[in-house]
Amino acid sequence: MLRFMPVGDSMTIGSAGEHTWRYRMWQHLCATYGGPFTLVGPRETLYDKPAEAPTSYAYADPGFPRAHLAGWGEGWLHMAPLIGEAVRSCRADVLLVSLGLIDLGFYTNAEQTAANARAFVAAAREANARIHLVLLPVIPNIRATTDEPFAEQVTLFNELLAKAAADLDEPRSPVLMAAPPESYDIHTDTYDGTHPNANGEHRIAGAFAEAMWQGWDLGDEYTAAAE
Repeated sequence: MLRFMPVGDSMTIGSAGEHTWRYRMWQHLCATYGGPFTLVGPRETLYDKPAEAPTSYAYADPGFPRAHLAGWGEGWLHMAPLIGEAVRSCRADVLLVSLGLIDLGFYTNAEQTAANARAFVAAAREANARIHLVLLPVIPNIRATTDEPFAEQVTLFNELLAKAAADLDEPRSPVLMAAPPESYDIHTDTYDGTHPNANGEHRIAGAFAEAMWQGWDLGDEYTAAAE
């Protein structure tokens, strides 16, 4: 049984009524991965916006393994202290990680965020020396179109994250840097300039799937059309 753990912020946890890219990834793996697998993590809920808390189970389609380690407003800073126990308790094999926008927007600069990403990888490996990781670069959101210093920090962090992935990659615990989601457009792939709609969910899942297919020959090309 191959255990995938989605790790991320609000774009990964999703909110009430959404499918989430986690669901799209599960659909893709069901169609292309030939062995048993599941999604794992210590959490299962969506974010409930009226309650301002991660308390909702109102998935657009609840019929999939909903486990994850994602949180609204959480970043590398928050997940680095949690990942070791999560990997250990859930026996994760592969981490699909989409983090950094929150860090850069509210907590840490690019260099500090990259240091937290490296600490995250180290903690995951302490829990499982053979953990596999796929890291998604930060997708610039609507703020980056008007806030030039923030946009520069996003660009710098993505460069530092790619360097970290290259530095930390090793045969027994490979680290893949996914390419940015192909043709991602915040005007058509999000509902508010940041959070993915159905189109965006497919594009994010596709970025992870393409990295695993090209890097590890796991699964196949992502073929689901944007909605």
